[in-house]
Amino acid sequence: MMPEISLNILDVAENSIRAQASFVEIEVDVQPAQDILAVTVSDNGQGMTAEEAAHAEDPFFTTRTTRKVGLGIPFFRQAAVSTGGSFQIDSEKGKGTTVKAVFGLSHIDRMPLGDISSVIHTLVIFNEHIRFRYTYRFEEKSFALDTREVREILGDGISLREPEVSAFIKEYLESGKTDTDGGADI
Repeated sequence: MMPEISLNILDVAENSIRAQASFVEIEVDVQPAQDILAVTVSDNGQGMTAEEAAHAEDPFFTTRTTRKVGLGIPFFRQAAVSTGGSFQIDSEKGKGTTVKAVFGLSHIDRMPLGDISSVIHTLVIFNEHIRFRYTYRFEEKSFALDTREVREILGDGISLREPEVSAFIKEYLESGKTDTDGGADI
């Protein structure tokens, strides 16, 4: 099992990239009053048939040819369900996939969110051809990063990997999270 929720998010987003998504939306919603931490990853990739979606939670089923098992989704599901939460995959062939995991926020078995800012930064910087929209909510406050907006500001000639741009995105993600949750240890 992965030690942080953010690494599960990275795994699911990488699945979206392998499914040829051009748009990936990641939402992290922390609601202490309802005792939940919800994670949703949606994409417009190849999607799955109903049969493939049903098998996605099976660790001995994978569409990848590089290995015979796929543990990311089953571990993510187990991590959520073990906290009294839930897990759901909605997918349609040719239209994309949505994965939603809801965790019991205060449950003793809930793994930490981890360094979500670094995960989002890594996804954005190393997959410039994909549009990402990341939203982080804590109670009523939220912030978002949309790479389409960043591209509009920069223009097409400047890479997100440029050191100044990469550093700005990283700082924006870190300060946005802190400003939203007051530095809460999630």
